[in-house]
Amino acid sequence: MSMKLKLEQIQPDSESSFRLLLTPQLNEVFYWHFHPEIELVYVEAERGIRHIGDHVSTYYGSDLALIGSNIPHLNFDYGAKTRVETVVIQFPPDYFQVRMGQVPEMQKVRALMERANSGLAFDGETKRLVGERMKLIPTLSRFDQFVELLHIFQLLAESETAISLRVRPIASQQVLKQQERMARVYQYVEKHFQDKINTELIAEELSLTVPAFCRYIKKTTLLTYTDFVNQYRINYSKQLLLQDKPISICCYESGFENLSYFNRVFKKQLGMSPSQFKKQGRLDH
Repeated sequence: MSMKLKLEQIQPDSESSFRLLLTPQLNEVFYWHFHPEIELVYVEAERGIRHIGDHVSTYYGSDLALIGSNIPHLNFDYGAKTRVETVVIQFPPDYFQVRMGQVPEMQKVRALMERANSGLAFDGETKRLVGERMKLIPTLSRFDQFVELLHIFQLLAESETAISLRVRPIASQQVLKQQERMARVYQYVEKHFQDKINTELIAEELSLTVPAFCRYIKKTTLLTYTDFVNQYRINYSKQLLLQDKPISICCYESGFENLSYFNRVFKKQLGMSPSQFKKQGRLDH
């Protein structure tokens, strides 16, 4: 059984040379993917996981990253518990080579794109300023979006807060093997989340010892395997609750064996009980 890392096919928006994505609502989906396009992403959430190549860290409040061509990455809103706002801009890898390669004014930006090949993250004033500007991009005309994007790239190029993540494009077999392994974990959880949690079985599935698997899952997701499965279960239960199913049914169909444990895990993850979530869902619709 092998679930490949997903190659995402990206088309620019009509009448535009790049693609703009706003809060894709993927926080319940482990979307591990790569694409030839370079990606600039800004996300606001209470906390989340920055997982780019073999770099894994937790961000708090917001994150700003520039991801080079074919570097595998996880959606930045994955597992976020609270309201998330994301602006993603994707553009062809030759954007600043072929298309603007001869323009001397673009020299710093071209150098920035070279540095993006190992992944970049930004902090401090750059993150705040660029984040604000990226959030305004959807309100602009196509031409002004393009001009604003150039301003943003110049800001990033001149920023002194850029941190290299030292990650590699997908060409590295070792990185690819790690990514496929994580995709297999996710596929396994999708299939077995309603069963009793059994670390031995998943470890065996990946040809790892139980201690090696536990270390691997903790390093990759920042969660224990039980917490990882429970996170998936809670996300599943939310869908059932929004369909107005009884709480006990939502509990058992999501793989929990008793209501008090379900309530406890739900509250820990979302800061509210299943009944409060259900009530809020009614109010929102």
